[in-house]
Order: sequence, then C-alpha cells, then structure tokens
Amino acid sequence: MNHYELLFVLKPTLTDEETQAQIAKIQENITAQEAEIVATDDMGMRKLAYPVEKNERGYYTVVYFKAPGAAIAEIERLLRINEEILKFMTVKYTNKREIAQFGKMAEAVIKKNTPAPAKEEAPVTEAPAAETAAEVTTETTEA
Repeated sequence: MNHYELLFVLKPTLTDEETQAQIAKIQENITAQEAEIVATDDMGMRKLAYPVEKNERGYYTVVYFKAPGAAIAEIERLLRINEEILKFMTVKYTNKREIAQFGKMAEAVIKKNTPAPAKEEAPVTEAPAAETAAEVTTETTEA
C-alpha cells in the first residue's frame, strides 16, 4: 500500500449539503478501490490563484489515504468526470522521510478535527447558609 494525498477543489456555487455530499461521494470512490482513508481535512472556501471556469473561489479538501498503485488511475478517472470538481491533484509519498511527513500531516488533521475533551471541574459543594453570609462591619472613628 502506497501513501497518497489528494487535494481537490469543488465549485463555490454548491450549497453546504451538496458540498458535503460531494466529499462523501469522493471518499466512497476512494474506499471502493480498496483504499484506506487516514484523514480528511476540509479547508473550506478559499480564493483561487487564478480564475478556473470563471470561478474566483473554491472549496478545498485534502484526503490522506493508503491505496494500491493501480487504484489511483480509477480514482482520478472518477474525479475527471465529476463536473463539480474544478481542480484536483494527487501526490504519492514514496521514501521514508516523505512517509514520516505524511504521518505527521495526517495526525495534525486528526487532532484538528477531534474535539478537545471537556476538562473536569472540581465538584461544587454548597456551604451552609450561616457560613456563606459574611458579616461586614464598618467602623468609623471620629477624631
């Protein structure tokens, strides 16, 4: 299994539901090719470097996955025929250093996407009413 990073840009005219449906569809296409998705990073709407099909912006998503080399041709074919995708790019990580970097990037995405655990607060105990009412006395001395 090789390590891959797939960046794709969806059209900005899609609604949030349509965007999420397209991302899910692409992930299903990847897993259908006997691939294992490690992490997915929705980067959100961003400005494109140059207009693509008269669009100035696009919805960026990065998918980190492991797949056999033969699966990439079919995944890219499915991306090419999807009319909602403006651009895509697949990067293969081959040597040990690149694979280590792949692991770091995937871990960073996983950390970013998992909610932080709620901090446990110290239990609040109610004090008896006599202790909570503090008596404040003010002394004034006249000279």
